[in-house]
Amino acid sequence: MATAAGGLLGREDVRKVLAFGAHPDDLDFGVAGTVSAWAAQGVEVHYGIMTDGDAGGFDPAHRPEIVALRRDEQRAAAARVGVSEVHFLGYRDGYLEPTHDVQRDVVRLIRTLRPDVVVAMHPERNWSSLQMSHPDHLACGEAVTRAVYPAAENPYAYPELEAAGLNAYRVPWLWLYGAPDERVNHVVDITEHVDAKLEAIRVHLSQHPDVAATERFVRAKLAATAAASGLGAGASAEAFHVVAVNSPQTIAGF
Repeated sequence: MATAAGGLLGREDVRKVLAFGAHPDDLDFGVAGTVSAWAAQGVEVHYGIMTDGDAGGFDPAHRPEIVALRRDEQRAAAARVGVSEVHFLGYRDGYLEPTHDVQRDVVRLIRTLRPDVVVAMHPERNWSSLQMSHPDHLACGEAVTRAVYPAAENPYAYPELEAAGLNAYRVPWLWLYGAPDERVNHVVDITEHVDAKLEAIRVHLSQHPDVAATERFVRAKLAATAAASGLGAGASAEAFHVVAVNSPQTIAGF
């Protein structure tokens, strides 16, 4: 496995990243260390949050305000790791599907921002941790993967977007997190960014009120990922299934 603070690409090659999560807090648990590393290098990072997280939380008193609360939490968490902007797609928590409405919204954001890297949840079920494979997570991964190829780069897909001036765009890289172990082909050493990641996670108090237990779980997971990839003692890492979508050698349809 490759390891690097900035990822597979050289620092000069990553200027903008668009990262998708199904719910507020998914990106903080999955990729916030890598995002912090990118932002520290001057990379512009955007978050796309697909659902409002309206089915989350534990306190009945939060129900009337849960959407606003979770959006506020996500904005604050994103700021902790240097995210430029958070985009909310506004779908209902627990009902996300890779429909054409969802795909069109993803394509619209991709064509608007034109990122070098798109990050999303993995579309394959992870049987070693079923919680990582919440149906919304799988739908997020599938919708983004379909949007990246072929829809974002096909001017005749969702022609209303092209008519609105959002021209077709070929995404160079797709990074998937929450992958089954056998799909992982890249890890990022986030040892210097663990504190920033944990600061982001702490913000999500409506979902994770036991801060100490949450931090122990996250630290253990990051350490195990680093150890499995051969990083030294005391290291922390996040894992990805990285897909090269478009390279200088890519031609249409191949």
